[in-house]
Amino acid sequence: MKPDLREALGSRILTGDGAMGTYLYQMGFPVGVSYEEFNILKPHVIADVHRRYYEAGARIIETNTFSANRESLVRYGLDEEVAKINRAGVQIARSAVGSDAYVVGAIGSIRAGKRKNIRSAQLKQSFRQQIDGLLSEEVDGLLLETFYDLEEALLVLKLVREQSDVPVICQFAIEKEAVTQDGHPLDFAFARLKEEGADVVGFNCRSGPNGILRAIDAIESEVTLPLSIYPNAGIPDYVDGKYLYTATPEYFAESARKFADRGARIIGGCCGTTPEHIAAIAASLEGYIPQPVSADMRESIISVSSPAPAAPKTEVKAEKLVGAKAAEPSIIDLVNDRHTVIVELDPPRDLDIRKFMSGAAALKEAGADAVTMADNSLAVTRMSNLALASIVQEQVGLRPLVHIACRDRNLIGTQSHMMGLDALGIDHVLAVTGDPARFGDLPDSSSVYDLTSFEMIRMVKQLNEGVSFSGKTLKQKADFKIGAAFNPNVKYLEKAVQRLERKIQYGADYIMTQPVYNKELIVQIAEATKHLSIPIFLGVMPLASGRNAEYLHNEVPGIQLSDEVRKRMSGLEGEAGRAEGVRIAEELLDAALPHFKGIYLITPFLFYEMTVQLTHYVWEKTNSMR
Repeated sequence: MKPDLREALGSRILTGDGAMGTYLYQMGFPVGVSYEEFNILKPHVIADVHRRYYEAGARIIETNTFSANRESLVRYGLDEEVAKINRAGVQIARSAVGSDAYVVGAIGSIRAGKRKNIRSAQLKQSFRQQIDGLLSEEVDGLLLETFYDLEEALLVLKLVREQSDVPVICQFAIEKEAVTQDGHPLDFAFARLKEEGADVVGFNCRSGPNGILRAIDAIESEVTLPLSIYPNAGIPDYVDGKYLYTATPEYFAESARKFADRGARIIGGCCGTTPEHIAAIAASLEGYIPQPVSADMRESIISVSSPAPAAPKTEVKAEKLVGAKAAEPSIIDLVNDRHTVIVELDPPRDLDIRKFMSGAAALKEAGADAVTMADNSLAVTRMSNLALASIVQEQVGLRPLVHIACRDRNLIGTQSHMMGLDALGIDHVLAVTGDPARFGDLPDSSSVYDLTSFEMIRMVKQLNEGVSFSGKTLKQKADFKIGAAFNPNVKYLEKAVQRLERKIQYGADYIMTQPVYNKELIVQIAEATKHLSIPIFLGVMPLASGRNAEYLHNEVPGIQLSDEVRKRMSGLEGEAGRAEGVRIAEELLDAALPHFKGIYLITPFLFYEMTVQLTHYVWEKTNSMR
């Protein structure tokens, strides 16, 4: 007979299972249906998934009941089946795995997204109904997962404790850069959960291993409860109409040890993970003997990044350009004549633009030819790049180049956006597909995708002919220079180039690549694209730390680091990490400058001092090449 879950966690680490929903999606089952209803309609499918995770090494098995509450099931007409679906979820899990596994009832947040304003009485009724169904089948524990709201998590925990002393695991979904939960410091949130009877606390979803490691390391005081960690398999990419995750099982194996060193006693996977990821975790933790982790010990495990240098106070004024085109050569004109530098600077995620503006001013002084701003990259909400572009153009006198994501605007909104850019004299843009909204900070928001990036290019060029998206003749013509994105970090470079050729056929004026971290690949790109008729800006992004390097390599679609670069960055944090990141970027620039006149520098975490240094380096090198 296996010990109680609390007792088991006192002496060993238990491997959790992986994703249910995204795994069913990978198996061919469509989105837009209730996967929880499969407990009734397709119990053999759910049992098979549980069995695969158990055979991979999972000994914590979650029931397929994450959204099995009245508020979620009512949209499928299943609001009267709550108890039945939850009971079946436990029964299927128990029948599919060995007696040494712990079956825990999964309970997901109701308030997340569109139901934030649901009344407390209605919330309690829905959770109580689900809790009753799970407890009636004598689960080994309950797992409250993907909660964004501390108060909601406390509400559910109190409802459980009114009925049972069953072990309860409470997990928050948290953004990779966040150090608070629902406005509360993480240590406060965890302490409140402990007071109300939680046995285990932790994180799942929204972030890959890197983001959750950062969240753990941001906790200032000791966490006296065991930690439970279920990361996503990185950030999904949207390829040929399907969501694909990039984090490998090997990366999860490495991360599992890091989580264990920080006090994790349950380690599994969330969205995008598969039995292969779980098998890697289980193998990595085999023979691992857990030790108590105090706040002092945590300091010896991690290297806390030193704060970014203070931004210089620079005030730059330029002639106001609003309402008129800048009388200067375009980026295409410049790069056809000489080396040209575009620098990406991410818009802020709050209302304070001071550091951003200081960065733009410093880049202007360093000689950057344009500053480019993403359009809510990684589907994370940031300040409007249109607004910042106008401010930078007016106050700094630096040419803005704005990205336009197909994800966020329908045809009406996209044309309106482009007309506004034209009126402001902002005429350089980059068309991108945009990461799916469901994986950003507002997961219930819609991904529009009225246009593909190809169609975006064609329709923006149509405005240059004085024709609206609807075909109506406009009173004047726009003069947009539109760029196309290019990801050369692929297995078959020639296929990626063929896709690029299509973008040129649709009207692209220039190309901006994803960051490249391999000098040999730079030469291959130059050779593979030498026949193209438009300029290419090669992407170079300095790495900020060893952890940043592993995150980019394993979790971000379209970025691949060479083994040499990962080895050089390994273990480096703070100033040392940024210094080595700049050195590596300089070496990449040495390889790129003989082949590419266009250079696209990408600023990590608003550390603009790094791209200022690299901008100076480009001019030093190109001057010596003349």
